[in-house]
Amino acid sequence: MSAQQRENLDAILRQSAFPADSNVSELRRRLAELTSAQPLPAGVTVTAAALGGVPTAEITADGIEPRHVILYFHGGVYVLGDAFQAAGLASQVGRRTRATVISLDYRLAPEHPYPAAVDDALAAYQALLNGGTDPADVAFAGESAGGGLAVATLVNARDHGLPLPAAAFVMSPYADLTLAGTTMETKRAADPLLSPENLQPRVPDYTAGHDAAVGLISPVFADLSGLPPLIIQPEPTRCSSTTPSASPGRPLSPTSRSPSTSPPGCRTSSRPITRSSTRQPPRWTGPDSSCRRTSPTQHASQRNEGRTRG
Repeated sequence: MSAQQRENLDAILRQSAFPADSNVSELRRRLAELTSAQPLPAGVTVTAAALGGVPTAEITADGIEPRHVILYFHGGVYVLGDAFQAAGLASQVGRRTRATVISLDYRLAPEHPYPAAVDDALAAYQALLNGGTDPADVAFAGESAGGGLAVATLVNARDHGLPLPAAAFVMSPYADLTLAGTTMETKRAADPLLSPENLQPRVPDYTAGHDAAVGLISPVFADLSGLPPLIIQPEPTRCSSTTPSASPGRPLSPTSRSPSTSPPGCRTSSRPITRSSTRQPPRWTGPDSSCRRTSPTQHASQRNEGRTRG
């Protein structure tokens, strides 16, 4: 994204595209309207599918290696967005890693609060493995709430004894629903979209009475030991871009810094990098080295918001 494009986007977002006092239906309508005018990148194909009973959008582009899979989790503070609206950004991740992207259409709150999204994510990953996909050929990726869900799914898969994917890549993850990070205030003026006022009404939609500090809701509080390499790419203007200070009863899980470890096939470094595992990362032979930090526009599609799954 050029400096001019970023300035233009900042100006649009500051026009209160998503007012804090809007209800979820209105926010969804506004997001669909905003994304519907944005075309997919050239050469990208999106196909509706399902994985473990969870609807998905399978995203492919020329030159990919079909056996490599990115399981992608869209953003939207757990109440907005869908797998198709995220196809633009997800396709860029796929192109740079030369992998097929499966964008997950997990259930949304408030109709389906926690643990619905977490359950859907684990079901989809388990189905991928049951279908014969080698976990060494899989990476997770996601942005905003999807970034938080990607990390939560790593933790959940580990705790269920599943083999873990090769790596995960998360962009500005929404990983602390307690909203306790200091940047909620220090970056309030810099963030054109998010603020405590915007985020707070949506927290109970998702948590539905659960403690927001539960590790699968806010993975910043989870035990991250034994996970595969994880690259976290924060947006410096996002008010949710740093973790909170440890406090009694809610300690941060110990992690260690490591040299840059990018998603398979990607050679671009990003900071901060958290690597919580001492084991060697699984193999991935994606040859691409053209990772660039861009934010392409998204493509919209209709969804069935009232669906249920067992």
